[in-house]
Amino acid sequence: MKIQDLGLRDYQPTLVAMQQFTLQRDNHTEDELWLLEHYPVYTQGLNGQDSHLLRQNTIPMVRTDRGGQITYHGPGQLIVYPLIDLRRHGMGVRNMISCLENTVITMLAEHNIDAYARKDAPGVYCGEAKIASLGLRVKRGACYHGLSLNIDMDLQPFADINPCGYAGMRMTDMKTLGVNKDMASVKQQFVSVFISQMQQGS
Repeated sequence: MKIQDLGLRDYQPTLVAMQQFTLQRDNHTEDELWLLEHYPVYTQGLNGQDSHLLRQNTIPMVRTDRGGQITYHGPGQLIVYPLIDLRRHGMGVRNMISCLENTVITMLAEHNIDAYARKDAPGVYCGEAKIASLGLRVKRGACYHGLSLNIDMDLQPFADINPCGYAGMRMTDMKTLGVNKDMASVKQQFVSVFISQMQQGS
């Protein structure tokens, strides 16, 4: 698997790059894992409802082709895009969601934070607060889009939306939970744990 650290990127061109990669890949294309941060943006899933944007502000909204409702991306949040041929790995989309969720749960456990996944709402939660959001799309047996993990970010923009379509959903980040890790070290930890989870066939 090829690991790409893309730094801080605008959302729209990154979306186009993911879509093009997925459409152009063939059975021999090496899987890639993209790690990055986005400039502030709201993204709305395919069947997303406009009513989940509670207040207009200066942050742009981009409609996208993943599942799910509205979420927020911004600096200090790790974005992970797994561009992976699920068929080649004998995985379904649910397997990949579990793999991503379990990666975050394992990472947080290494910092003595109890986290869990919910069957009714993809993502990772600490107590009543959500720390990671998830949305995937599969085309021709390969997935794109992915996961956002809140590291040390401005959580205020979440107050202007129903995060992932859930009214009153409280969001948190690793810094709030007492973990002071820079983005580079979190990326390194994510890659290590994710590859281990893939090998286990989550």
